[in-house]
Amino acid sequence: MPHTAVLLAAVTKEQGPGDTLRIVLLVSIVGAVLLAWFLLRGYRNDDDND
Repeated sequence: MPHTAVLLAAVTKEQGPGDTLRIVLLVSIVGAVLLAWFLLRGYRNDDDND
């Protein structure tokens, strides 16, 4: 039984939250850029028909 606990601790030590945090951060940044583009698109002033 102690051998199993050591093995599980070693496996979880190797798998950190790094990949998951990178994915969450990347998706958040892309989502923020798309949201800003969508919102700012409505404030564009199209007064070209003089």
